[in-house]
Amino acid sequence: MSAEDSAGRVAAEARARVLIDRQLTEAGWSVQDKKAMNLFAAQGVAVREVTLKPGHGRADYLLYVDQRVVGVIEAKPEGTPLSGVEWQSSKYAEGLPAEVKLAALTTDGRLPFVFEASGTETHFTNGYDPEPRARRIFNVPKPSTLANILKRKDERYPTWRGKVRELPTLDEQPLRPAQITAIDGVETSLRGQRFDRSLVQMATGAGKTYTAVTLSYRLLKFGGFNRILFLVDRNNLAKQTTAEFENYQTPDDGRKFTELYNVNRLKRGPMPDATSVAISTIQRVFKALRNEEPGETDDPALDGWVPDQPVTVAYQPNIPPETFDLIVVDEAHRSIYGQWRGVLEYFDAHVVGLTATPGKQTFGFFKQNLVSEYTYPQSVADNVNVDFDIYRIKTQISEQGSTIDAGTVVPKVDRRTRAQRYEALDEDLDYTARQLDRAVTATDQIRTVLETFRDRLFTEIFPGRSVVPKTLIFAKDDAHAEEIVTQAREVFGKGNDFAAKITYNARNADQQLAAFRTSAALRIAVTVDMIATGTDVKPLECVFFLRDVRSPQYFEQMKGRGARTIPSADFQAVTPDAKQKSRFVLVDAVGVTEHEFVEPPLNREKSISLAKLLEKAAHLTITEDETATLASRLAALEAQITADERAELDAVAGGSLRAVVRHLVDAVDPDVQAKALAGAADPDEARQQLIVDAVRPIAANPDLRSRILELRRAHDRVVDEVSADVLLDAHGVVDTGKAKSVVESWRAYLDEHRSEITAIQLLAEARERRVSFGDIKELADRIARPPYNWTPDIIWNAYGALEVRSIGHAPRRTLTDLVSLIRYTLGEDDRLVPYADRVAERYAAWLAQQEQAGVTFSDAERWWLDRMVQVVASSAGISAADLDQPPFIENGGTDGALRDLGPRAADLIDQLNADLTA
Repeated sequence: MSAEDSAGRVAAEARARVLIDRQLTEAGWSVQDKKAMNLFAAQGVAVREVTLKPGHGRADYLLYVDQRVVGVIEAKPEGTPLSGVEWQSSKYAEGLPAEVKLAALTTDGRLPFVFEASGTETHFTNGYDPEPRARRIFNVPKPSTLANILKRKDERYPTWRGKVRELPTLDEQPLRPAQITAIDGVETSLRGQRFDRSLVQMATGAGKTYTAVTLSYRLLKFGGFNRILFLVDRNNLAKQTTAEFENYQTPDDGRKFTELYNVNRLKRGPMPDATSVAISTIQRVFKALRNEEPGETDDPALDGWVPDQPVTVAYQPNIPPETFDLIVVDEAHRSIYGQWRGVLEYFDAHVVGLTATPGKQTFGFFKQNLVSEYTYPQSVADNVNVDFDIYRIKTQISEQGSTIDAGTVVPKVDRRTRAQRYEALDEDLDYTARQLDRAVTATDQIRTVLETFRDRLFTEIFPGRSVVPKTLIFAKDDAHAEEIVTQAREVFGKGNDFAAKITYNARNADQQLAAFRTSAALRIAVTVDMIATGTDVKPLECVFFLRDVRSPQYFEQMKGRGARTIPSADFQAVTPDAKQKSRFVLVDAVGVTEHEFVEPPLNREKSISLAKLLEKAAHLTITEDETATLASRLAALEAQITADERAELDAVAGGSLRAVVRHLVDAVDPDVQAKALAGAADPDEARQQLIVDAVRPIAANPDLRSRILELRRAHDRVVDEVSADVLLDAHGVVDTGKAKSVVESWRAYLDEHRSEITAIQLLAEARERRVSFGDIKELADRIARPPYNWTPDIIWNAYGALEVRSIGHAPRRTLTDLVSLIRYTLGEDDRLVPYADRVAERYAAWLAQQEQAGVTFSDAERWWLDRMVQVVASSAGISAADLDQPPFIENGGTDGALRDLGPRAADLIDQLNADLTA
């Protein structure tokens, strides 16, 4: 190296030290020369140019915290690659002078905190990490930060990078499978430390925020994390996220999250030590880093601001880079990974992104580290979301625009004051569809669209309904929203409480949003952006686009407002003429669904019946679109049926029907298909094989197909509102013909289903075995469905109409009377006697036999026996577990039975089951 080069290098290092001195001072370090060293000047002291033992050179900076040497900084000229000098700085501990070494804290013989810095770049190696590795940071940490790490130096893992290796097993009970996969994926990424960012793709409505809250709790309690930054897309969503934290019940002791950890909105620093979770938007974080007050009030101009160029940030001592250990980005605008990424990269934190529709820029920011993936069709298959239909409305003006002739007097509205004046046009005004509702408002276009919606609503969109479904209309701006609300009230002939504008500029927007969720009166809400992302309105059934959207991410979020499932009781409370929410309708009046990025719904072939789809599946002739449609229909059915019916279907399927639906969805998933087609000799054959494999559980199981159709008919009811009825006759009559038909059909049913229905099989072929109540209930559920629609009463009364003398009577039938009906029909009994009466007769005979054998029972014993017999009469048997249920529990349950009946309690139960149910 020439003398000139050497001098230049020295000058460059000197410039670097000036920058490093400033950075240390900003972070709260007292920077000193060795000759003026005063270790009590501050908690953190950085001593420049300390000469080491002979042969070890000189340390550019030795770092003291609380009068102990804890670290070193190796200074390099600006532009020097720092990744090649870690070995040099890591060796300084070995060369410390004796007087310095006595005051040094070391780990594995080295100083724990090692830095390399050039003034524009800083690398940091924390020796307390399980696998110490240099990482780039924005600035040297504050002395207090290093002191806090040192307080934990004697722990097995002093830093979160170690603690995450010993996280306890996740409590999966309150979580959906996709949420479990997402949490496991992030925690695996944290343990592996191969990436400092993790991306979770999860369909809108699948519970991203709850997933993030669960993850936050685990990392704060068990993972060594001190503070988390939670970024939302809009300020109003910060309120919703705060409520999610407040309502989260911890799985350990049931306390609420906010009883254990403070959750606050981000403010201008310094950050309170007690804050564990700070919630904000990226724009407000940027303001705080500039030492400006972010504020808490809604400000669409602030939260929607996207700078033209990527932002740059400077060190902010009140909010240093080490403030947060984790940053959760919950479905934020894609610009957060572009223009705003400087704010994210300011912090020395692991970043977790939650999104339904990641774009290329998002994948790039997260270094392709996708830790879990859960698509919208998969969420429909799992009944997490409902499927959707598309209804397209086109008008001439919305497609082509229009012309207003010169001389026409038109109203003009001032955008700021909304004051209206009238002017005659000087020249023809031609406007395009793109200018509609921005430069020009065509009131008749809005009215035509709304009138079409009104006229087709109960005939084509929601046939058979009479109450306007909860509808969310997306407008282009506030003025457009105002016009739509006015027109909607007029078109439907309703008052102010029928339709409302819910925008940032509207009065009482939060109260209106709450009413839209829960009120039966407010049916139509018009918004611009306020309800576009993240806001839950579960009863919503129509998502109505009167504005175009060109961002696939934003469209998916807007569409997702209608995707939420809702319990039927809650749904009917606000929409009384609906049975359950099984879909929503995307009403498109601007062509938004015609963009290439819009994926079709699963229910693609609306004209084909479920029976036909199942038939095509059986013949293996089902197409890709029909497979998607079958998945949609089965998912809707699975959401409608009862828990018992679902268990029955799962039993017939030999597994979960939901899993069958999920395989159907996967077979039409483009990503799954791409993997299957990679390297395939015949792509069409490989794609068809995916479908064949998916439908095999249905194609190979005729009983499952039959049971699906049986349940479909049981839950479908056609309402005829067209035909007028006329009274023909009215008189009392006993229809023996119908009774005979019921009896004959019942006999035929027993013969036909003897091999597949356990109750019939046991009573007909294994008479020594008793029938369980579950077997009886299965039979009752089967015969209650179309085409039979039988109950024990119907069959009993049919026999009563034909064979009066042989039929016993009871005030009401029970399910166990099916046992009597089967035995009588099969010729086992000569009289049709209510099951409870037969049990009572046998109990009396059993008591007589006991008495003849010299066995007597006390009043206390009879109390137990009499009530056991009541259970046998109603449930066709009794087990020891029944003793801990009413009415036995009031007398001590199992312990009471052992107390009063003694060791023969179990034998008595067996005797009653054997003698009374035979």
